[in-house]
Amino acid sequence: MTEALLDATLAQLRALVMFDTRNPPRMIKTDGIFDHLRAQLADFDVRVADHGAGAVSLLAVRGQPELLFNVHLDTVPDSPQWSVDPFELQVAGERATGLGACDIKGAAAALLAVAAATEGDMALLFTTDEEGADPRCVRAFLDGGHGFANVLVAEPTRCKAVLAHRGIQSVRVRFQGRAGHASIEQKPADSALHQAVRWGAAALDFAEAQSAREFGGLRGLRFNLGRLEGGIKANMVAPDAEIRFGVRPLPSQDMDDLLGRMRTLTYPAPVEFEETFRGPPLPAGHELANECLQDAQALAGRLGIPVGDAVDFWTEAALFSEAGCTTFVYGPGDIAQAHGADEWVELAQLDHYARAIHRIVEGGLA
Repeated sequence: MTEALLDATLAQLRALVMFDTRNPPRMIKTDGIFDHLRAQLADFDVRVADHGAGAVSLLAVRGQPELLFNVHLDTVPDSPQWSVDPFELQVAGERATGLGACDIKGAAAALLAVAAATEGDMALLFTTDEEGADPRCVRAFLDGGHGFANVLVAEPTRCKAVLAHRGIQSVRVRFQGRAGHASIEQKPADSALHQAVRWGAAALDFAEAQSAREFGGLRGLRFNLGRLEGGIKANMVAPDAEIRFGVRPLPSQDMDDLLGRMRTLTYPAPVEFEETFRGPPLPAGHELANECLQDAQALAGRLGIPVGDAVDFWTEAALFSEAGCTTFVYGPGDIAQAHGADEWVELAQLDHYARAIHRIVEGGLA
């Protein structure tokens, strides 16, 4: 069974890699790769939903499963550094190379192979909007009264259960000053750029002060000043300035409280403090984080999946956790191979993942 299942997984991966599901530009419709999925899931109840802007989801259910497998089909764009055709799977040595092979069409291929090799209860949710900043599929699914209490989200975790990861917040901060000649004596509020620089320095100090905080193996606050712009020229006081920053809190941190504290780090406070994207941590809900972590660990134990370390990257598992599902991240491959030129996944990882999913589908939740 092992060799046949791996062969079937590679055949499915070859087909999936051929479809262009890059995000951006996310020019994905309900045909193409979704026609392929429908053909592979003939004995499932299949429902496809178009959420607009290239965000398409497919829910496939067979029987009455207690567990949902979620995997995204969109990939990052390819780069000029690719040495092979990114849309043609190359299998050589111990690797399968192709765009999305690691992140995370390899898992999708294994799920399809297992679906064909088994008759057990199984539920699959395929999505196409994980790699962009406009997630719609999972949120729409969760708003629809799905009925699943347990979810495994596929991302590259080297076939270990990842129970915890950081949240993510992207924020735009605007400062306002008063234009004038640079030779005059300035008050703290006169130059928007001076305000921005002071706030940036205070934010870096604030982040450093969080270094002792810890949750589930994660330590400290990740903070990044991504962009600073403003002003007109060297001999003019800057009337406006803007900072774009990102922060990745621990699951035990209150994300609203965190931003509230950061907004008031300096005087005068910024005139605008706009959160442009929020992804909750895993597990979500800072007050119940430890309890949710224990539930996820118990689920991994019931499924016979070894638990790995917490990770710093964000996944949509956090959205399922936020909705009250017991959730962890589990998939083949290493995040180090994701998003790079000549992206690849180890054949041994695909084999291990496919066999584990086959065992789970055949045995169900013990």
